[in-house]
Amino acid sequence: QVQLVESGGGSVQAGGSLRLSCSASGSHFIIASMAWYRQAPGKQREMVARAPIAGNPDYADSVKGRFTISRDSAKNAVDLQMTSLRPEDTAVYYCAATARSRSRPSLSDYWGQGTQVTVSS
Repeated sequence: QVQLVESGGGSVQAGGSLRLSCSASGSHFIIASMAWYRQAPGKQREMVARAPIAGNPDYADSVKGRFTISRDSAKNAVDLQMTSLRPEDTAVYYCAATARSRSRPSLSDYWGQGTQVTVSS
C-alpha cells in the first residue's frame, strides 16, 4: 500500500501564490506517476498537473503558465507551485500516485486526503 500526505493548502487573495506538497510512504512500492487533481463544490474532480516517471509534465489548460509541478522521485514527493491564483482555482486539491506495490502488483491509483485551497477576489 501507498499512503499520500498533502500539505500547504490555505487561503489567499487573487493574484497570490501557494505551494502544495505531497509525500508518499509505505513499503515495497514503485511509483510510476504523480499528479495533482482538484474538485470544486458541485464539480467533477479534474486533473491539474501530472508528472510522469519520464517525459514532460502535463497541465490542464486552465493552469498552464501559472502552475508548476515538480517531482522528486528519490523522495517519492511532488510539489505544486501555484501562482497568479484566481477565485476559480478554489477547490480541494488531491495528490495522486499510480504505483505498484508488493501487496498490489498491478498498477493502482492512490489518493491523498485532500487539502483546501481558497482564493478570494
